[in-house]
Amino acid sequence: VQLQASGGGLVEAGGSLRLSCAASGRTFTSYAMGWFRQAPGKERENVATVNWSGDTTYYADSVKGRFTISRDNAKNTVYLQMNSLKPEDTAVYYCAAGSRIFGPTLQNIGSWGQGTLVTVSS
Repeated sequence: VQLQASGGGLVEAGGSLRLSCAASGRTFTSYAMGWFRQAPGKERENVATVNWSGDTTYYADSVKGRFTISRDNAKNTVYLQMNSLKPEDTAVYYCAAGSRIFGPTLQNIGSWGQGTLVTVSS
């Protein structure tokens, strides 16, 4: 599956952004999906994951209550709604497709999107 992420940009602290990740290729519902981020000088971290149907989700503690992951299988798209953004949320955000989620882990990741930059100013 090919993934195309979009929606990043510059926003003030407290603001909101919605990231989108459009999938093409094989059947979208075959995949669990996730959003990851990598800040400068830091390792890539798991932000949120969702199972194939959208009824099971996981969030990192740092974003719980502020971010919401969702998917529209009819549109082959996964979203990350980000509210109450903080400067520490500044990072390149990547979407990924895997076989399933197991606890917080997106397993057997086979595809990554190209990344979209989110910058939160203080």
